[in-house]
Amino acid sequence: MTSLSRRAFVTAATATLLAGCGGGHGTTTTANSPVEQGSSTPSTGAGAKAAHTLARSVPVTLRIPAIGVDTPVMGLGLASDGTVQVPPIAAHDRAGWYRNSPTPGQRGPSVILGHVTVGAYGDGVFRHLARLRTGDRIEAGLENGTTATFTVTRVRTVAKADFPSDQVYGDVNRPELRLITCGGTRTGTGYLDNVIVFAALTPASP
Repeated sequence: MTSLSRRAFVTAATATLLAGCGGGHGTTTTANSPVEQGSSTPSTGAGAKAAHTLARSVPVTLRIPAIGVDTPVMGLGLASDGTVQVPPIAAHDRAGWYRNSPTPGQRGPSVILGHVTVGAYGDGVFRHLARLRTGDRIEAGLENGTTATFTVTRVRTVAKADFPSDQVYGDVNRPELRLITCGGTRTGTGYLDNVIVFAALTPASP
């Protein structure tokens, strides 16, 4: 990651993510206090064997078989207020990769965001994100034709006011993935919580 990208990455880490998150229809996860499944640390491995890093290549698709996600991926930057952009509210909802984060398979945390609801259009692409469990598979299709496959290590629901920036954006010594959406109690202007999925690159079979 370049020094400029690193600064933008750190800047975004101080901001609340997915402040609006679409509103509208749909159900979400429970809990206003943190709810967590899986490993006690986001760096706990998905298997004893370490995964090799992949060459930098922008993600273009995302598949999560356990919750029926199969979506194109768009690029996201920073909004004018310094927060991470979110995908547009649209009928054909897509996930978005934060382009100041590593690409999936590079060392460090690659960040992909999506809506839980998209206003009058109904459910968002990440509507069932909180249903993921440790061991579930996530596949990021890359622009170079390869696929980065990750294994879920942890799922958390946290209040937006307590967003764990260090755990989401902090340096890690292996390729990891973060999927983020809204959750918890829905209010007139959005949702009170964020759902965060932590995943690690799956080691290749011998």
